[in-house]
Amino acid sequence: MFSLFTDHISISAWVMAATATFLMGTSKAGLKGLATFNVTLLALAFGAKESTGLIMPLLMVGDVFAVFYYNRHTQWKYIIKFLPWMLAGILIGVVVGKDLPETEFKMGMVVVIFISLGMLYWWDKRKSEHVPSHWLFSGLIGIMAGVCTMIGNLAGAFTNIFFLAMRLPKNEFVGTAAWLFFITNLFKLPFHVFVWETISYETLLIDLKLLPAIFLGLFAGVAIVKRINDKNYKRFILVVTAIGAIAMLFK
Repeated sequence: MFSLFTDHISISAWVMAATATFLMGTSKAGLKGLATFNVTLLALAFGAKESTGLIMPLLMVGDVFAVFYYNRHTQWKYIIKFLPWMLAGILIGVVVGKDLPETEFKMGMVVVIFISLGMLYWWDKRKSEHVPSHWLFSGLIGIMAGVCTMIGNLAGAFTNIFFLAMRLPKNEFVGTAAWLFFITNLFKLPFHVFVWETISYETLLIDLKLLPAIFLGLFAGVAIVKRINDKNYKRFILVVTAIGAIAMLFK
């Protein structure tokens, strides 16, 4: 765990952490798909396991902002459909998180992401308005999202796939995702504090110093999202999710 005093953290680690926190802010403000990059940067700066707890309070700050700003666009029927599966996945992640071989987990996750992205691209090319309604789709994607968010805060790729498949417009996409992650991150918090013990007084001190970066990212993200139309927003999510899936292999 971290030293009680953060003076021993290198400048390069602070730069990576601040960059990651800024990207986290833009992601929470609506530029979805960037989570893989900020998770990877924080892991490089502070270590893989330690960073999973350090990131949690910062994520919660972003969640609160996103919930207040995009609340009017929230589509609760999709949260109700997806949330139980994601919570089940979180519980699975709590149990297996300490022993699951990381390499095999990442490879499996990347394969599932690319298969799902291929399906979304195929649907888009067909110009089909069909929305996947079978419980197996929401169940599989939800459980994968829950496991990934507990083990590595990497649920974004799977939630992006689900909301894109539901044909949600830009603002509804962001507003619904905001509430989903606010609820699931609250659910994860006690496990990080009492089971994995990855949140401590020392990590909170680091979070406090990184707060300006996340606020800067939040405001920058809102400004950018306003300038992107629905069609280009969907393309952005697909491309960044694919790049993020590849980046997971090098985390």
